[in-house]
Parts: sequence; structure tokens; C-alpha cells
Amino acid sequence: MQNNRLGFAVCGSFCTHKDILPQLKILKDMGYIITPIVSEIVYSTDTRFGKAEDFIKNIEDICETKCINSVKAAEPIGPKALLDVMVIAPCTGNTLGKLANGITDSSVTMAAKAHLRNERPLVIAPSTNDALGASAKNIGALMNCKNIYFVPFRQDMPNFKPNSCISDFKLIPDTVSNALQGKQLQPMIF
Repeated sequence: MQNNRLGFAVCGSFCTHKDILPQLKILKDMGYIITPIVSEIVYSTDTRFGKAEDFIKNIEDICETKCINSVKAAEPIGPKALLDVMVIAPCTGNTLGKLANGITDSSVTMAAKAHLRNERPLVIAPSTNDALGASAKNIGALMNCKNIYFVPFRQDMPNFKPNSCISDFKLIPDTVSNALQGKQLQPMIF
């Protein structure tokens, strides 16, 4: 496989972490050499969904390498052209806003900025309670950016949380394959 160096970045949205691990394993089984990247919050925060230490161990076991978890560690991704494609899953509203506005104050946003400077695909899998609210403008702005692709997403609880959307994480491998060909997997919103 050409284009086999994949960065996989993980943000908050802790309730979805269990759903991305199988996709990470599928990508590994497909032959990708995966560099795991986690936000500082993910790296250090225990939640009702599990302990940070256990989650990080799962990621590192699948990827067979240590997680990048600081701005300093993420910065060389660009100058050294370390990745062919990068995924952010889940991508929170906070991170969407930072990406849309050029803010690089976390390991994930620095990794994305560093990666995009090489004009290579960035795949975003939104998971946010305000995708159709405050984050809608950021999603729209990012949809218009070169080299940014979205994992298809939908409302997850329209009657209870009408602004909330989540990506279909099972579509991450297909979205990555399409992004490497310069194509957006469709339909993007379902």
C-alpha cells in the first residue's frame, strides 16, 4: 500500500471512544502504520466512560507505538512530513472551532496544522452536541477548505438533542481511502 502512514488523533467526546477503537484496529489490519495522537485532556482525564490510562494503553497496543500527547511532540509532523493522511475521530466542537480559526493550542490542532502544511488529506469525524448550532459555521468553513474531508455524519438524538451530530465511525476506513484519492465520501450528511 502506498500512502500508508496514518495519524489518528483523538479528542474528547469520551462517550464515543469505545466506538473508534474497532476502526483503529481495522485501519491497522489494512496495513496502515499508525501514529496515535491524543489531546492533552484525553491523555489525562478519567471519566465515567473509563480511565485515561486504560484507553491510552488500548490505543498504544493497537498502534504498537506511544501516543503523541503534546504540542511540542506534534509539531515535527509537518517539517518531517511524517504522515500521508490524518484522521481526527472523534472531533469535538471545540476542536472544529480551533481548526476553522487557525488555533493550534493542543496536540491535535498542532498535528492537524503541521500535517496540512504538506497539502495532504485531513479526515474529520465530528461528534458534538452543537454541530447544528454554534459549531455549524465551523463545519461549513472547514468543508470549504482544501484537503479536508469529513466522515459522514448525522443527527444522533434529534428529539432530545436537536443540534447534536455524530459521525458513522464505521465509515472511517472508506473515508480515508477516498480522501487519499482526493474524493469526499458521499453522502456526507445523512
